[in-house]
Amino acid sequence: MSFDVDVHVKRGEASVGACFVTGDGLTVLVGPSGIGKTSLLDIIAGLLKPAYGHVRVNGRTLFDTHAGIDLAPERRRVGYVFQDARLFPHRRVQANLLYGARDATRLAEVAATLDIAHLLRRWPRTLSGGEARRVAIGRALLRDPAFLLLDEPLSSLDPARREEAMQAIERVRDARAVPILMVTHEVAEAERLGDRVITIG
Repeated sequence: MSFDVDVHVKRGEASVGACFVTGDGLTVLVGPSGIGKTSLLDIIAGLLKPAYGHVRVNGRTLFDTHAGIDLAPERRRVGYVFQDARLFPHRRVQANLLYGARDATRLAEVAATLDIAHLLRRWPRTLSGGEARRVAIGRALLRDPAFLLLDEPLSSLDPARREEAMQAIERVRDARAVPILMVTHEVAEAERLGDRVITIG
């Protein structure tokens, strides 16, 4: 299995939970805006602590209230691509990609997979939204993550840039190098990209 998540978060007097188990490949969580999809990714990444439950990825326990385990984010080996690309404006694309990289020798391979090799000398301010998202995904992959989290990676892109980004995500998915968990509120995106789709809400 890849992701095994059973967590509960306190909201006032109520407890809101999520429970799912996935296989390899790309799993998409689809649900309306405001339902808590980003919060769930933050919990898996270790940026938000649930009230109780567990998070396991590829059989490795990242969080378990019963066992007293709560690994810090930097120990979870997560590649997290946020809704905004969060590129360093003072670094060219290549320097952004290599920031925190565990294996710089994979730069050419990752750049080819994401079709960003022609962007390496560019500054982030000159990139389109879709190009910036692909660079952000590349930076996450070069950190040699144990798993990849994608938070609405196609939001706010025009149709042409959205198609480019979807094709890049498909190539990453098909490489099967790392399990991926993606969230979106678009059903069509989920059905096209996901090996499996989990509806929440």
